[in-house]
Amino acid sequence: MTTSTTTNISTLRINGQRLWDSLMELAKIGATPKGGVCRLTLTDLDKQGRDLVTKWAREAGLTVTIDKIGNGFMRRPGRNNALPPIVTGSHIDTQPTGGKFDGNYGVLAGMEVMRTLNDHNIETEAPMEVSFWTNEEGSRFVPVMMGSGVFSKTFTLEHAYAAKDIDGKTVGEELARIGYIGEQQPGDHPIGAFFETHIEQGPVLEDNDVTIGVVQGVLGIRWFDCTVTGMEAHAGPTPMALRKDAMQVAAQIMQEVVATAMRHQPHGRGTVGMVQVFPNSRNVIPGRVKFSIDLRNATDALVDQMADEVKAFAASLSQQTGLGVQIELVSSYPAQAFHEDCKGAVAKAASKLGYSNMQVVSGAGHDAVYMSQLAPTGMIFIPCKDGISHNEIESATPEHITAGCNVLLHAMLERAGVV
Repeated sequence: MTTSTTTNISTLRINGQRLWDSLMELAKIGATPKGGVCRLTLTDLDKQGRDLVTKWAREAGLTVTIDKIGNGFMRRPGRNNALPPIVTGSHIDTQPTGGKFDGNYGVLAGMEVMRTLNDHNIETEAPMEVSFWTNEEGSRFVPVMMGSGVFSKTFTLEHAYAAKDIDGKTVGEELARIGYIGEQQPGDHPIGAFFETHIEQGPVLEDNDVTIGVVQGVLGIRWFDCTVTGMEAHAGPTPMALRKDAMQVAAQIMQEVVATAMRHQPHGRGTVGMVQVFPNSRNVIPGRVKFSIDLRNATDALVDQMADEVKAFAASLSQQTGLGVQIELVSSYPAQAFHEDCKGAVAKAASKLGYSNMQVVSGAGHDAVYMSQLAPTGMIFIPCKDGISHNEIESATPEHITAGCNVLLHAMLERAGVV
């Protein structure tokens, strides 16, 4: 491979139509009547998606390596292949009612970067790779972000293999069935830096009419189960002053969850998404209410402060009313800041290319969270219509798709170096 003497790197742009066509071609696998995609991890459709992406990689001259959890690495060599590769990627599994862009965009944007470098005969100093990670969505098997989690040693390969779906099928069995258990030990693959390009999955960029989000990090998350215990009684004969109504106490705590998040802006989030009422009868005062609490913020200290405030409110309310309130932590995900050099490369590329850009945070988890524990990592967000994702109507414009990929191209080149 020789470096083109006619290509000015600063004017280099990807082929937006080719990237869009690739996204639409992949979206045919598992296409739904409403225009979305259902391609659950380790199904026959997932195999077809993996087969198509790896076929495209080989056609682009990339070598393909699969590890034992089914993560794929598609490599374009550099001048100095002893250097760790500059990697980009995401996932191609979807939610049951998923869209065309979540995850898929990050993988195919990486593929388009490689194709563009081939078009212009550009040689990089370090090798470059595109990755796809197994079971990011977690809709069929838990935990979520499984492939990158095993790669980062957050949990073991054996734990992942043993995970079962609702039919009792295991990850290990299904990986073997579709032929995607590779030879490489997860985590043995070196990474010099990692970039992930993604639709925002929220409304901030669209609301600000900005094209590129320079992602500063991922919010820390704490999930709790709260159980309020009162006494069920007949809704008619029991006077209001003599009731032990678990629902009314629970409702006040639910409101406090939202109020706490509002006090901790701009990145505080508070959500009650699941409620179970016992005995759940029209004319019975609820005796027990169990509900979820989801708290998020930009740092672990802020998330913990929010949790402390909700717990203090609940304890005070329990003392006032005499009803029992128990709050139990069920899951915790630390906040993750991205690397200054990678954030800088994204911001520099966006500005150089003339795209409007702003600093944003990710409220959702991504494979980049686990990669940032291993190597300098950054993320690039583009707008999605109405901020909607995990939905068949998920949508992004070709112009934004192209812009994000152009930023990825130049950010990766800054890290890889051009010969």
